Amino acid sequence: MVQMIEANWLAFVLALLIGLLVAWWLFARGSKGAEPRGRRPDVLDEGAEPAKRNQALIDAPSAASSAATITPPPQAGAMAGVGEVIAVAAQDEIEEAEAARAVQEPPAGPAPEPATGEGDDLSRIKGLGPKLVVLLQSLGVTRFEQIAGWSEEDIDRIDGQLGAFAGRIRRDSWVEQAKFLAGGDTAGFEAKFGKL
Repeated sequence: MVQMIEANWLAFVLALLIGLLVAWWLFARGSKGAEPRGRRPDVLDEGAEPAKRNQALIDAPSAASSAATITPPPQAGAMAGVGEVIAVAAQDEIEEAEAARAVQEPPAGPAPEPATGEGDDLSRIKGLGPKLVVLLQSLGVTRFEQIAGWSEEDIDRIDGQLGAFAGRIRRDSWVEQAKFLAGGDTAGFEAKFGKL
């Protein structure tokens, strides 16, 4: 660093002078046209006229004295039970909604058949990656025969459990692919879905 300064001292001095000239020019230009800032008089200044007061507020009776004269409206007794009625109605609505939800939700179907043996390499199905294979295995699906035998209801039930992967069963034709793979028809699979 020191060698660089020694070799280029003239350039550093010149840059410093240019910087000082620009700073002086900006400072001088900024203060030429500016008017001196003045201060407006304030009511707290010595010799200023007193602040105008709101005489109506000064002359009004205090809130403490007027509180004693307030009388409750005649309907106050009639309105006392409205909150309780609303609470009971809200509770009834909640109970009706829960009953309707229980009727609408179909009972969970039978769990997929547990796999016998090791299971198949489900990743051979196009569109079924490692995360989906693990997810299907956690649901008990480990063989091509299981997927090949899915009905529309089974597809809907499993699809609802796939989370972010929902819709992939039909879109990627898992059932059709599984039928080829379960039957050992590699040629038929490759003709329709491409090389394994």
